[in-house]
Amino acid sequence: MTADHDQRFKTIIREFFADFLRLFFDDWARRFDLSNVEWLDTELLPDPPAGDRHLLDLVARLHTLEPVDGVEAWLALVHIEIESPDKTTLLKPRLPSYYIHLRERYQLPVLPIVIYLKVGLDGLGLDTVVEQFWELDVLTFRYLYVGLPGLDAEPYLHGDNWLGVALSALMRIPKPLIAEYGAAALRRLGEAPLTEQQRFLLGECVEAYLPIDPSRQQEFDRILEEKSTEGVRAMNKTRFERAMEQGLEKGLEKGREIGRRAMQLELLEAVIADRFGPLSDETLAKLRALPDDALRQLAVGIY
Repeated sequence: MTADHDQRFKTIIREFFADFLRLFFDDWARRFDLSNVEWLDTELLPDPPAGDRHLLDLVARLHTLEPVDGVEAWLALVHIEIESPDKTTLLKPRLPSYYIHLRERYQLPVLPIVIYLKVGLDGLGLDTVVEQFWELDVLTFRYLYVGLPGLDAEPYLHGDNWLGVALSALMRIPKPLIAEYGAAALRRLGEAPLTEQQRFLLGECVEAYLPIDPSRQQEFDRILEEKSTEGVRAMNKTRFERAMEQGLEKGLEKGREIGRRAMQLELLEAVIADRFGPLSDETLAKLRALPDDALRQLAVGIY
């Protein structure tokens, strides 16, 4: 899975962070004040200035609601890694060092979470990394995980968490029902009480990750035509972006152009923040005021 896919997912989690915690880790979500989340610089330099440069995926700083040792509210970090390869062995050895560096840098407790896009494991659970010196367990590190392919799509597709509806495209779906499930997800998102940008992000996620076999693509298109609302058709942008790449953008309605610009801005802001730190309000205003041509040129240079 390409960096574009990873960036797409980071953008979605930032936008729906509270929904993500409530969807998969509700007991933990209840312990945090999710109304005020600060996204931190994700670059770690373990041995500056010549050490390896590591970019974490997402690091959120927020207040807790559960008192500890007489302190009513205290700060904590939630560190989320999004893992797209179809194995866990690439990421797991790095997690303890990520934790240690975050802990030392910010002097705050850290809750680590991994989202696996292609590894199911037990769906939701707690995993462990153990470093040994022969038979001695020198270090034991635990983290929460979501293995999306290990979850049944049906309850999330029909649930009341809109992020869950979109993520059902990455979950376990009976092969004969993939087209039906995908169309149902797009239909529900098209009717959901979301902003246009949120609707775009979630709908694009469904189309990007739904495992539609080419032989069933026509069936999927037919179901969308028969059952989807106007809101779903307006939201269904992945085909739109494929058309743009092929030079077929002429004739597409203005609304889709607005949606594409919103998505491009969202991704660009996230990439710049990941690499250079949070943007000031003045910088954000200048970025959003750029004309389309300048925005595209900047995106090419950044990506």
